[in-house]
Order: sequence, then structure tokens, then C-alpha cells
Amino acid sequence: MMETRLLGRFEQRLRELGLPLGVTLWNGRSVMPPVPPRVRVTVRSPKVLASLVNPSMGKLARHYVEQELDVEGDARELVRMSETLSVVPVLPHGKNSRFRKWMRHSRLFDRKAIRYHYDVSDDFFGLWLDRRRVYSCAYFRRADDTLDIAQEQKLDHICRKLQLRPGERFLDIGCGWGALIMWAARHYKVRATGVTLSRNQYDYARRQIREQGLDGLCEVKLLDYRDVPEDEPFDKIASVGMFEHVGRKNLPLYFAKMFRLLKPGGLVMNHGITLNSLGQEELGSDIGEFIDDYVFPGGELVHISEVIAGMSAQGLECWDIESLRPHYAKTLWQWVERLEANRDAVFAEVGEKVFRIWRVYMAGSAHAFERGWMSIFQVLAGKPTAAGTLALPLTRDFIYER
Repeated sequence: MMETRLLGRFEQRLRELGLPLGVTLWNGRSVMPPVPPRVRVTVRSPKVLASLVNPSMGKLARHYVEQELDVEGDARELVRMSETLSVVPVLPHGKNSRFRKWMRHSRLFDRKAIRYHYDVSDDFFGLWLDRRRVYSCAYFRRADDTLDIAQEQKLDHICRKLQLRPGERFLDIGCGWGALIMWAARHYKVRATGVTLSRNQYDYARRQIREQGLDGLCEVKLLDYRDVPEDEPFDKIASVGMFEHVGRKNLPLYFAKMFRLLKPGGLVMNHGITLNSLGQEELGSDIGEFIDDYVFPGGELVHISEVIAGMSAQGLECWDIESLRPHYAKTLWQWVERLEANRDAVFAEVGEKVFRIWRVYMAGSAHAFERGWMSIFQVLAGKPTAAGTLALPLTRDFIYER
């Protein structure tokens, strides 16, 4: 009886919304829209019905990951319909993150969280990332740029912003598989150091450095950013896609560490994801909780104003701020397409559940960037000398001149 009532409510909602969504239940019963369905959902468990009647994007993602429902259709259509169906707002008023996040971000917690996310399998990431394994927003100069080209353009964009010069000491905090430090060493002749908490990334980067003959210019360390020695300051520092792991309570410590690691007159660039709504601490519609439980344990996002305030409070003077929001949406959709194209290889490498987690996570993130719920900013800042100077040109031409 309950099942019939729930199904009736869902059918009525589908008619009201006019969604081209078809649903087949575990018992073979179907609910079809008045128009040809573009997405088909197969419900494998009765408990999913309640979530279909009173859905949130996070709930639906959980059911998909746990294989309690299957979907057929384009990932873009899937997340759009998920948003339309959801009755919980994605951008709620006020704060909605859980208190337990404040209790995190010890060295042990961060090490475990990073390894949970990044040490899934190097071959897994290699199936859908670009050839340099750059796991952050690419930079598309042309709409038809390949992912490989766009990621190389991003690496160079960072190096140009930082005005890297031969012989300078360059630090990459959260260096991933080492693409940026190797690019900077090869093309700008800096002495580059990268730090990561991921054992897989560390081992891979070390091999690549040896194979590319960059041992004299490049090194990678398995090290927490908080433990980077301060006895020999760096000329330039980059942090790309890492500060989302830092935690709101640790942002003062994080930016203060950057300040101490920089030489007077040195430059730092923080590249990271932000929320677009003031006063919000995570995406609503249960998206934040889904990501915390399945993808990024302890990940926290802040508004760009908090980034600027945090850097300024520690003595770093912000000079250039660039949003790459459309670039990340484009990057993520390419990752989704590459993941789906290698579905069988992904299943063989890490199993179906991991495939589902990353498919729905990346598709949902791409949608969030397109909708403007999230953004991503490169913030270029410097540590002024005692005289208050920074060696920066009067214009930004040097960033874009080829």
C-alpha cells in the first residue's frame, strides 16, 4: 500500500515537471513520462522510492553509488534532472556544515584523507587524466583544445604568473604526480621541490623525474606542508588544488606557513575551489555530505573573500585574482567522458563502485561549476620587502604575451 502511494506521488511529480525520465522498478513496473525518456532509471531497492518522492542530489548519488539504482543516459542530463527533482535547495541560507569537520585536519587525519582519495590506484587516474596526470582545472585558450594541450597551458600559465626565472627556488605544495615541478624545471630552469602526502604520487613523481633526466633540478618529498623546512626560503611558491584539503580552521596556519617560506619580494599563487555564496560552508541538497563520505574526507570550501582576507591577514599582498570557473566545468566533462570511454578498464582496475563514485562526483561537480554554485580562483600574491616593494610589472601583459 505504501509503495503504491509513493509511486503515485512520484508519477504525479514527473507529470508536473515534464521531465523526460523513465523509471522501472525492481518488480518490473514502469513509470514513463508523457515524452520520450532521455534518461532511464532502474530502481533495485524499495527504499529508493522514498528518496524519489522527497529527493536530494546527495541522496540520489548515494543510491547510485550503492547500486540501489542504475541509470542509462547522458551524464549531463542525469545531473540536470537530479537538480530539477530535488526538493532540498543546493544553496541554503546560513551555515550547514557539520561540526565534526572542525575536529579534523590533524597531521594523521590529513595523511589518511589524502591517501584515501589519491591512492585509489595510479593506473585508475591514468585512464582518464591527461598524459601528465594533472588533476586540477585545465586552461583552454581555444574551445577545441585537447585536454593534454589545455593542461600544458595551465602549467605554463602558472609559471608565467609567478615569473619563474632560472636558478630560483620553487615550491609546489601538494604537487600531485609532479607535472608542475617538472614543467617548471624543464622550461624555466628553476630548482623545483614538490611535497605530497600520497605515497603513490610520490613514487610516480620520483620515477618520472629520473626518466626525464631532471634529478639535478627537481625533487619530490613525502611531507606535510606544515613540516617543510624554513631555513632556506623559496623565491616562488604554488599551491594548486590543495587548499581545499586544509580546513577552514587551518587557513591562518596555511597562509602563515607560505609567508614564512617565501623570500621578501617573493610570489605565491594559490589555485583552489571556492563556494560562490557568502556564509555557506558546503553545497546543500546533501551534496556536501556525499562528497565528504565518498570522495574528499574533511574537504572544506570557503568563499573567495575568505581566501583574500586570509592571505592578507598573514602579510601576503594579493595582486591578481582570476576565475577559471568555465575552464573547470570543461575539464570535468572531459574527465567524465574519458572515464566512461574506459569503463571496462576502470571496472577491472578498481571495481564498479569506484567507477560510480567518480562518475557521479565529477559529473555533479561539472554541473556545479556551470550553475555557478562553485568557482575556482588563481590568487597571485607576494611578500613585500621591508621597503614595501614587489618585483611586479605595471600591467598583466607578461602573463598573456606569447
